[in-house]
Amino acid sequence: MQVHAISWLRTGAGVSLAALALAGCATVPAAPSTASAPVAAPVSALAPAGEDQVVADLLSRMSLERKIAQLIQPQINSFTVEDMERYRFGSYLNGGNGGPNGNEFAPAADWLALADAMYDASVRPLPGGEPVVATMWGTDAVHGHSNIVGATLFPHNIALGATGDADLVRRIGAATAAEIEVTGIDWNFSPTVAVAQDDRWGRTYESYSEDPQLVARLGAALVEGLQGTPGSADFLGDGRVIATAKHFFADGGTEQGVDQGDVNGDIEELISLHAVPYPAAIAAGVETIMASFNSINGVKMHGNRELLTGVLRERMGFDGLVVGDWNAHGQIAGCEIANCPQALLAGLDIYMVPDDWKALMDNLLAQVRDGTIPMARVDEAVGRVLRVKYRAGLLGPAAPRPSERGVAGRFDLLASPQHRALAREAVAKSQVVLANDGVLPLRAGARVLVAGTAADDVGQAAGGWTLEWQGGRADQLPRSRFPNATSIWEGLRDAVAAGGGSATLSADGTFTSRPDVAVVVFGERPYAEFAGDQQDLVLRDEEGLTLLRRFREQGIPTVAVFLSGRPMWVNRELNAANAFVASWLPGSEGAGVADVLTGAVPATGRLSFSWPAACEGRPVNGPDGALFPLGHGHSLSGTAPLARLSEECSALASNSNAALVFGSGRLGQGVTAFAAPLAASGDGELLPQMRGDMSAAGVTARGYDRDAQEDARQIVMRGGSRFGLRQAQDSGGAWRISYEVVTRPTAPVSLQVGEGAAATTLDLTSHFAHAEGKGWREMLITDACAPGLGSRLAFTTQADVTFRISRVRREQVPADTPCAF
Repeated sequence: MQVHAISWLRTGAGVSLAALALAGCATVPAAPSTASAPVAAPVSALAPAGEDQVVADLLSRMSLERKIAQLIQPQINSFTVEDMERYRFGSYLNGGNGGPNGNEFAPAADWLALADAMYDASVRPLPGGEPVVATMWGTDAVHGHSNIVGATLFPHNIALGATGDADLVRRIGAATAAEIEVTGIDWNFSPTVAVAQDDRWGRTYESYSEDPQLVARLGAALVEGLQGTPGSADFLGDGRVIATAKHFFADGGTEQGVDQGDVNGDIEELISLHAVPYPAAIAAGVETIMASFNSINGVKMHGNRELLTGVLRERMGFDGLVVGDWNAHGQIAGCEIANCPQALLAGLDIYMVPDDWKALMDNLLAQVRDGTIPMARVDEAVGRVLRVKYRAGLLGPAAPRPSERGVAGRFDLLASPQHRALAREAVAKSQVVLANDGVLPLRAGARVLVAGTAADDVGQAAGGWTLEWQGGRADQLPRSRFPNATSIWEGLRDAVAAGGGSATLSADGTFTSRPDVAVVVFGERPYAEFAGDQQDLVLRDEEGLTLLRRFREQGIPTVAVFLSGRPMWVNRELNAANAFVASWLPGSEGAGVADVLTGAVPATGRLSFSWPAACEGRPVNGPDGALFPLGHGHSLSGTAPLARLSEECSALASNSNAALVFGSGRLGQGVTAFAAPLAASGDGELLPQMRGDMSAAGVTARGYDRDAQEDARQIVMRGGSRFGLRQAQDSGGAWRISYEVVTRPTAPVSLQVGEGAAATTLDLTSHFAHAEGKGWREMLITDACAPGLGSRLAFTTQADVTFRISRVRREQVPADTPCAF
């Protein structure tokens, strides 16, 4: 393998390049290293012969319009094949809720057909002999090709970190690349090499570890798996795709774990922790790096020239392209989504601009022509894009259509037996036994009760970035969406039967024949990005706790299987269980969990994150404050009982998330959204989780970007319809609604607050008419205008109306607080 030369900024506890990029399975380190960040020499190991000449020739013959198009990356839901032919975008992406023809669940053949159509449009001859440059398609295949129905769903990165096995991760990368190429896609926005330091962050599960050296080793392995070995004939060959190391940099270090937040501290100290994985990825040949949403000491990364150019380019020697994240350039001070030369000047090469691509293109063209952006910088950025395409075999007349490449169209490779076996191996190796008083392994011949709604829910086991951006439980992603999967229940059923025993599924834990042991599967519901941010580390879904305590009272031994994207405060559950297994987010192969519980496979998983002793959520990265330290995990060769733990938790009383009805693009716990005709009684049809685009009973809810990707919803109501929200339990307090009116009503619009005969109906017609086009506003509904309030509110309309909501919450206000609209 050819690699960049690596040097270290200063001597100390550094590790060798071989340890960073090439090591295989190794024990998880006992504590994070404090080594300084490495610097790669600016010597490319990837540049094929003739690359410079090809790139220079293209740049000399491309028009300014075609050059700017190479820097624009829209999403497939916001442009057409005809747009591609007209504008010749350098790349495009599917968002987490995007799919061919607007169908996120489209069959794999439709994805391949769209790839061909876009490619063909991008290479049709141009007037005057101007050279054509093939487009490329990027996707977030972060735990397998997880946008595709029927693909293999590997465990998320936090689980792979618990394996400590770089060879396993490399093989997963290769399998993922093959499944991506099956559908004609060129580019994977993976791996995430965040060094997560605060587990309250909603993307903790995308991080391999809190330890930068482990992140570096596993991240480099995934890059090699996706792209192949640099300098070899295999590199970016058949069955390989372009990889992306993300998000540069320090995305895992934000204050209080707030997604897209600020990271504060001495820049060299931050580099020595959060930048460590990048030289390893560069050495492994990574072609692209994605800039991060977060700020460093108040400066947004997309506009941070010191880091994007000074550190990444000049100190680390990266010679691939830097791509932006979803509209993140619009967060730079002085920028808008459609107007941001600052990002290009700072070192960004491709703008990820899902919807506002036309206005951004026009502004960039004008800014080059008026001298705001030097032509040399445009050529530099376009040249980087062309180099990556050249290395990936996308330039020149010999470049094949997507359907003619490698394994494209080999739909039998999606969830092939070999790939599913690999995923099952990864699941088994990632299981971490935190405690066991001897109930594990499950005894051959035992009568096993499997309880908890998560036991037979593949969507919950797979987590976020699964078919939809936020993923979903069975109410949103039913079993039929996972034709090539085994749930944890199905895996246990088969494994127990193979051992001569019997297994029974009972979601609510009831039984007619007393079991010998109960396996309770429970945990976090799926989420992605900011939707998973928490103010503490309390698990508030108490289904698992209720079941564990009930079985303990009945004298039935229990095994807790905890599904989560991070370590959490689960002292109560640990106290109630005889054995406790951190199962993370295992994906589509639940049989791997059963392999460990039955003892068919050794329990070798070890924590790659410190497990907190307290619930409040203060960062724990090392032994101080840890209930279980980095590297903790038991085999099943003996017992590992756990002394009773404190169940004191101040955050339980505050229940900081209880009053959220809708926010960060998702419904609060125990909240349902519904739609119905005005004439209907009851709530009508549910809008499960109100994520993505969905319609029912004359109401359409679509994702909308207010401050972040799809953190709001646009509600389109037809005349004669009703749309509402209901809490399962009334949290009390006034209703505060952040809303924006897009089109005023031409007939009455009302808000019903409360239930049945006790409900209050408020006329919103004049308020909505006044608010049209005036931006975001706050509506406060108190006892002053809606006595009794209640747990339900519903908008009703006699004519079509469109409005948006970004946050709905319940809050305590003084008794005399008036309503406001």
